[in-house]
Amino acid sequence: MGSSSPLTRRNRAPSSVLLIFLGFILCFSHLSNAQSKPAFACDVDTNPSLAAYGFCNTVLKIEYRVADLVARLTLQEKIGFLVNKANGVTRLGIPTYEWWSEALHGVSYVGPGTHFSGLVPGATSFPQVILTAASFNVSLFQAIGKVVSTEARAMYNVGLAGLTYWSPNVNIFRDPRWGRGQETPGEDPLLSSKYASGYVKGLQETDCGDANRLKVAACCKHYTAYDVDNWKGVERYNFNAVVNQQDMDDTYQPPFKSCVVDGNVASVMCSYNQVNDCDSVDVLYKNQHYTKTPEEAAAISINAGLDLNCGSFLGQHTEAAVKAGLVSEAAINKAISNNFLTLMRLGFFDGDPKKQIYGGLGPKDVCTPANQELAAEAARQGIVLLKNTGCLPLSHTTIKSLAVIGPNANVTKTMIGNYEGTPCKYTTPLQGLAGTVPTTYLQGCSNVACAVADVEGATKLAADADVTMLVMGADQSIEAESRDRVDLNLPGQQQELVTQVAKAAKGPVLLVIMSGGGFDITFAKNDPKIAGILWVGYPGEAGGIAIADIIFGRYNPSGRLPMTWYPQSYVEKVPMTNMNMRPDTSNGYPGRTYRFYTGETVYSFGDGLSYTKFSHSLVKAPRVVSLRLEENHVCRSSECQSLDAVGPHCENTVSGFEVQVKVRNGGEREGVHTVFLFTTPPEVHGAPRKHLLGFEKIRLGKMEEAVVKFKVDVCKDLSVVDEIGKRKIGLGQHRLHVGDLKHSLSIRI
Repeated sequence: MGSSSPLTRRNRAPSSVLLIFLGFILCFSHLSNAQSKPAFACDVDTNPSLAAYGFCNTVLKIEYRVADLVARLTLQEKIGFLVNKANGVTRLGIPTYEWWSEALHGVSYVGPGTHFSGLVPGATSFPQVILTAASFNVSLFQAIGKVVSTEARAMYNVGLAGLTYWSPNVNIFRDPRWGRGQETPGEDPLLSSKYASGYVKGLQETDCGDANRLKVAACCKHYTAYDVDNWKGVERYNFNAVVNQQDMDDTYQPPFKSCVVDGNVASVMCSYNQVNDCDSVDVLYKNQHYTKTPEEAAAISINAGLDLNCGSFLGQHTEAAVKAGLVSEAAINKAISNNFLTLMRLGFFDGDPKKQIYGGLGPKDVCTPANQELAAEAARQGIVLLKNTGCLPLSHTTIKSLAVIGPNANVTKTMIGNYEGTPCKYTTPLQGLAGTVPTTYLQGCSNVACAVADVEGATKLAADADVTMLVMGADQSIEAESRDRVDLNLPGQQQELVTQVAKAAKGPVLLVIMSGGGFDITFAKNDPKIAGILWVGYPGEAGGIAIADIIFGRYNPSGRLPMTWYPQSYVEKVPMTNMNMRPDTSNGYPGRTYRFYTGETVYSFGDGLSYTKFSHSLVKAPRVVSLRLEENHVCRSSECQSLDAVGPHCENTVSGFEVQVKVRNGGEREGVHTVFLFTTPPEVHGAPRKHLLGFEKIRLGKMEEAVVKFKVDVCKDLSVVDEIGKRKIGLGQHRLHVGDLKHSLSIRI
C-alpha cells in the first residue's frame, strides 16, 4: 500500500489547499456490491431543512461555507474528519466519506474508496508510470490524467469510487533496485516535474475552466527522499534517509515543487522514512519512538500541519491530546478546514452530483474504445528499442513461423504493475504477435523467478522458427512495494535460457524485457545472435497490441529510457542506503543517475532507437551571454566563479535566449523523435556532468525537416544548486548538447 506521513501548507490560491497525509496504512477488504448512488452532503431534495445551513449554500464563498460547517461541529465530530474514513455527521446531513482511492495509471481497486462490480467491471489500465514517462510526451501525461479522472467521476456517480486519489508518485528513481521505481517518472528532476504537473492537471482541471473547482483531487507522494522499501533488512519504517541540502534542493524536491506551483495539486502525502530525522504518525511513535506517548505523536503531527491520517491513529488519540493541552482545538479546526475546502471544491457539499457538471457520466464512459486506444498508444509511445542490428521491423509477409518463449510472453496481470485496477481487457504479448503471424509458444520457466528453465524445449522451438522472441524480465514477485532487489541480473535461469536459445536459434533472436527497473543485460547487448532488444516496462492492458505494432513496423518506436541501466558491478559497491547523488573520489563512490554517475553503463538515460535516422544541426544559439550587474555588485571588484541566480541581472531580458535546432528525418519512413537539450555547466559547486534543460517531441515524414525551438532562461535553466541549497550561475564555459551536436556558450559579466 502507499506509505503515508506528515505536514501541511495552504496553497497560494485561497480556494486551493495542499495537504499532507500520514499515518499507518491499514488493510481493507474490498466491497463486492456497490451502492446505487454516490456519497454526498447537502441533499436538500431529500431533506429541505439542510438548505438553511450556510455550508450548503452554494452562492456563498467556499471559505465562508467551510467556516460555517466547522462552527457547527463538536470536538468529537471534528476528530472524525481527521482520518481517511471520515465518520460523517447524520444530524447535519453529512455521510461517511472514504478519502483513500488510488489512480496511479488508471482507477485502482487498491484503497477502500474504489471497487468494481457488475455495473463497472473494469477501468482503462494504462502502462505503469515508468513506461509512460519514457514517451517524454507531456501532452500524453495530461491526456491520461484526464481519461482517468473521467472514469473516476463516472464510477463515483454510481457509488463505486471516491473523489480523492492518492496519485501520482513523483519520487526520483535514484537506485535501480528500488521496488517502487516502476511507479515513478524516472531519475531526472525535469522529466519528473513535467510528469507531475501534467498528470495532476489532467486529474484535477475541470471542463468549466473554474480554477476553484476540482474534477478529482490529486495527491503527490511520497514527500520526500523516499526510495528504500526493504533492502537487506533496512525497512522504510525506520530508515533514516540522510540527505545533504544540495541533493535535497537539486534532485529530490523539484517534482514536489512542480506539483504545487505548476500543478496546483490538492494534496501531498509523506513517506514512512525519516528524512534527516523523523515522520509518520503511528510509525513515528511505535517504530521510530520519536515520542513517548501516542497523544504526543498525534499532537506534534497536527501542530506540524497534518490534515489527514491514513489510518485510525488520530481518531483514537487526538481527544486525549487536546485534554492534555498538547494540541489546541484551533489546530484541529485548521486541519479539517483544509479537508473541507478540498471536498467543497469537488462539489461534495453541493447536493446531488447528477445535477452538477459531471452528473451525466456513468458506466458508458468507462473503458470506451477511445480510452482503450489511448492505453495502447501510451504503450507504443513508451516502448524503447535498445538494440537493432537491422532485423527489425519484422515483415509479416516473409515470416512463416515465430517462436515466442519466456515467462512474460503470455502474462496478463504482470503487464499492469502495481497500484492496479481491473482492466477493461488484456492483450498479452503472445496474443498480439499471434494476431499477425503464425506462432509457437513455450513458457520456458514456470514463473519469472525461473528456478528451472526448460532449455531443451526452448532450443528445439527456436531451432525450427524463422524468428525467435524471448519475453523475459520481472514482475511484482521481483520488484514491488516492500520488496527491493539485491542485484541487477535477470532472475534465476533467465540469462542461461536466453543465451542457449540464441545459440540454437535458426533465425534472429529478439529479447523483450518487461520490468520497472533496468537489468544488466550486457551479455545480450554483446551477443551477435541477439538481433534486437526492447524494454517494454509494464505496458498496461494493451501491452500485446503495442509490442506487436512495434515488432512488425506498424509503429515506429520513439520511447527513450527515463533511467540509467547500470552493470551489476555498480550495485556490488554502492549500498542503496547511500543517498548522495554526487560522486566521491576519496572513497570511490561513483555517484548516481546520468547527471552525476562516473562509471560505465549498460544503457544510458535517453537511449532509444528508431526505424529511421534523425540528424540535428544548429540554427541559432548565442556564443556569449553577458549579465549586467549593478554598480556595487561584489563580482565587479573581485573574481567570482558564480553568481546568485536572483537579482536584477536575472530580471533583465538579456538573461534569456533561444536555441533553435533543425531536425531532419533522413530515413525512408515517418517517425517521432524526442529532441533533448542538455547542458554541461562549468565545474563549480559540484555541478552535474550534464542535465536536461528541455525536451520536445516532433513527428517528421521521410526526408522531412523542421526547426525545434527552446527558450532558455539563464538564471533558471543554466544555474546549479550550491552546497547550501542556493541556486548559482556558473561563470565561464557551458556546453549545450542535442544528440551528437555540441555548442559552447560563455556566460560572463
